[in-house]
Amino acid sequence: MLEKALENIRVLCHSSIKFEKEKIIYFDPFKIDKNYNDADIIFITHSHYDHFSEEDILKVKKETTKIVMPEETYMSNKEKLNNVLSFKEENIIIVEPNKSYTLDNINFKTIPAYNVNKNFHPKENNWVGYIIYLDDISYYIAGDTDITEENKQVKCDVAFVPIGGTYTMTAKEAAELINTIKPKIAVPTHYGLIVGTKEDEEIFKRLIGDVSFANF
Repeated sequence: MLEKALENIRVLCHSSIKFEKEKIIYFDPFKIDKNYNDADIIFITHSHYDHFSEEDILKVKKETTKIVMPEETYMSNKEKLNNVLSFKEENIIIVEPNKSYTLDNINFKTIPAYNVNKNFHPKENNWVGYIIYLDDISYYIAGDTDITEENKQVKCDVAFVPIGGTYTMTAKEAAELINTIKPKIAVPTHYGLIVGTKEDEEIFKRLIGDVSFANF
């Protein structure tokens, strides 16, 4: 099963990820190249412009799209969600950290995502990463985070983790997390655009031990 784990999955740009499985699912759509308007579900990890991007949400949203986000993100963007993005209230799903949910027969969990040695992503904002279960495979999309007590407990088959540093884990720290949770496959995100370089990717790849590396 795992040899097909990344079929129809792409890291589009930065932390933007698209799953084309039984549903079309986007995480933090950003720098989308054209109007697709094909999303069944959009997952948002937090409020920053490179994760909650109105312009890019509009490029993937369709009439029936559901959007999932933490409460702080909802509260700080409530007017935009209703008036600019035109989401129906019933299609806005507000989540809390450390909870399990089912949406359209898709199971997912929320994992706290925050900084421990910097102030860009405060723990009290209750921002999140997600573990989503598709085709009997578990995918961890970490969001913007450092190594935390919560994400060191994650169990997953595939982990998408930020490596760019400055706002999140460095490549070395991300590799440390991967070597702690030991997924089958590790995919680096959050580098190459705003922060982080190809060198960070190479450092991450070199340090993750026996875990399979994949990039896009």
